Amino acid sequence: MKTPTALSILLATAMLAAPQGLAQQASKKGTVPPGRVPEGTKAHRDLAYVANGHERHKLDLFVPEKAEGPLPLIIWVHGGGWQNGSKDGCPPLRNGYTERGYAVASINYRLSGHAIFPAQIEDCKAALRWLRAHAREYNLDPQRFGVWGSSAGGHLVALLGTSGDLKEYDVGANLNQSSRVQAVCDYYGPTDFTVFVTTPGYESHASATSPEAKLIGGAVMENKDKAARVNPITFVSRDDPPFLIVHGDEDKTVPINQSQLLFAALKKVGVSARFHTIKGAGHGQGFGGPEIEPMVSAFFDKQLKSKTPPANLGEAKTSESAASSVGTAPPGKAGAATPPGRPGMSWEQVRTREGVAEDGRVPRDKFKGPAPLFDRLDRNRDGVLTKADFESSTPPTNAPKSKP
Repeated sequence: MKTPTALSILLATAMLAAPQGLAQQASKKGTVPPGRVPEGTKAHRDLAYVANGHERHKLDLFVPEKAEGPLPLIIWVHGGGWQNGSKDGCPPLRNGYTERGYAVASINYRLSGHAIFPAQIEDCKAALRWLRAHAREYNLDPQRFGVWGSSAGGHLVALLGTSGDLKEYDVGANLNQSSRVQAVCDYYGPTDFTVFVTTPGYESHASATSPEAKLIGGAVMENKDKAARVNPITFVSRDDPPFLIVHGDEDKTVPINQSQLLFAALKKVGVSARFHTIKGAGHGQGFGGPEIEPMVSAFFDKQLKSKTPPANLGEAKTSESAASSVGTAPPGKAGAATPPGRPGMSWEQVRTREGVAEDGRVPRDKFKGPAPLFDRLDRNRDGVLTKADFESSTPPTNAPKSKP
């Protein structure tokens, strides 16, 4: 089984958003090209989790073909300011989780242009219940569901984590199934909107046209009761699952206090939580450091693969790392954040992590990182990485173009 290394982080974790607003860099069509499915993984696309429902009531499910026993499941919830985005950008799939013995799901939900809150959390919960109802059919372990999302998706996975004991947002079919989750990985998700929009530098989010206002149906400070219902912190309790929260301290789109407040609330009730700050990182930018992907995979392994599921109560701890200067591509987008003609990594970095000599070769089938990264680094398109691919004089041959 191929195990992803720190190279995997280079294509995960950025969000369809920019400092000008949560959704301004999101695809205007709301879709991106479907990700490459790893060899040995069965793709089940566009499964309807609500019968005769909205066009957004679909999910993709990726299952290892030769897995033994029911599989733990990681569910990706996309971002896009609750008004854009698509299930087609799925970092857990690209980062090789199906090759490590997980099933992976990626869900669409109704956007704020279709329906205001609580439609979004109702859809996420409906998808979870549907997946549990069909767990035997797809070889899933219904007792080992983890969720992961960034920005608006981070908000929704945090709310899934804290509202497991709340029946208000469980509507529709499969109500005999639980919508609880066993682990939450929240990348820079908003939480307390009233604090958010009054934080110096973020006041534009207090307007009636902000993504937050569009989500709840009006300006935040004029709808504090609605802001409370959308806030994951409102529902924090001692039976919540363990959390991993990651945020950059130079995020100009979602202030870091949103994650700090959630972490403090979980710590107060004794829920196991880790809050990792990336110094110098922005809104999904700078997340390419070698610490991040191993930290995330270790978190899910502990919570979803242990023979005996660990207790949800435990230590609340903080950690930090420095922002990475290595370019990343947002979920679901091809290409790199580095200037055209530059591969984004040095040969020294690649050969060290791949364990080859200075004059060594790394063929595609031996590469430990995700396939899209290999395609980006293989500038002469010969199916092998060598030092020549990283020489400035080596022109890319039929280099893939960035897609919106």
